Amino acid sequence: MDRKEIGKKIERIRKERRMSQYQLAIDAGLSTSYIPDLEKGLKCPTVETLDSICYALKITLHDFFTEPAENISQDRLSSLNDKQKKLLNDFLDSL
Repeated sequence: MDRKEIGKKIERIRKERRMSQYQLAIDAGLSTSYIPDLEKGLKCPTVETLDSICYALKITLHDFFTEPAENISQDRLSSLNDKQKKLLNDFLDSL
């Protein structure tokens, strides 16, 4: 994964979580100008910096480097209420 792909992935996850670049920078303890440069592929984070970003995004480094479908599915499942979970389970059972 090159720095442009890393930047795009950070941007995608940040937007999924409805965070601004400013909020991500603050939560990760970074300069507010760093995140825009990172998302444009102008900077490449160290492992330590990427870990801080992941922590602010509420994911692990492992999550960051796994397929995005896994992360999206977990996010969607965790946002379901009990009734929606039951409907989903019923639907899956019917397959």
